[in-house]
Amino acid sequence: MVDLNKEQYTVDDLLEILSVLRGENGCPWDRVQTHESIKKNMIEECYEAVDALDRGSDSDFANELGDVLLQVAFHSQLAEERGAFDFDDVVNEICRKLIRRHTHVFGSDKAGNEDEALTNWEANKKKEKQLSSYTAALKDVPSYLPALMRAEKIQKKAAAPGFDWGDISGVYDKIEEELSEVRRAETPAEIEEEFGDLLFAVVNLGRFLKVNSETALANASNKFIRRFEKMENDVKEHGKELSDIDVAEMNLIWEKNKKN
Repeated sequence: MVDLNKEQYTVDDLLEILSVLRGENGCPWDRVQTHESIKKNMIEECYEAVDALDRGSDSDFANELGDVLLQVAFHSQLAEERGAFDFDDVVNEICRKLIRRHTHVFGSDKAGNEDEALTNWEANKKKEKQLSSYTAALKDVPSYLPALMRAEKIQKKAAAPGFDWGDISGVYDKIEEELSEVRRAETPAEIEEEFGDLLFAVVNLGRFLKVNSETALANASNKFIRRFEKMENDVKEHGKELSDIDVAEMNLIWEKNKKN
């Protein structure tokens, strides 16, 4: 029976609550969910947790991490019901994985710095997943990742055997080459393909500059929203709406706010 008045709940309480929600007299919504129906929730909750972290609110961060944990527990409950695995199996899997891949801590390998630790991790991961080739390692990068993040991971793995630019000048040249190919593209399919190549090259530049492309683009989008808001507020202060002025006026206000 779920204690409705506890001051501090535990993981065991969470699992019990889920069992009740999924039970015969539980919640109509929870009872009909499947792995497929809630899989996107996992992605959304992870992003919301990172967003709370970026906002600097520890209480919000803890709350959102709870939502991430709920997804893990929910999938575990669904799996237990079909006789596949349970929450304890999930905990066991991650504990064993951490031990297996940290051979520089729990084994005989050595790691004197962050790069060497990551090298050990990747080597152990490759062995564990039986990735017999570098191509297999590229294919192992999840397709569900955001495209910029996935591109960066693929590039890093491709660089492992030495397939990489000698220096950053080659990356700049590649971007110029891809941009010119976008300009020359004619059909929609060609334009999309060449535009993709351009984005891939720009991600490569970010890698060389040690800039996270996903974070950089997110920050650029946020900056755009802030400047757009200033522009709209300026227009409203004069009793107008953005739709009342032409793009030339918008650009003038935009440029003015960029300097402030």
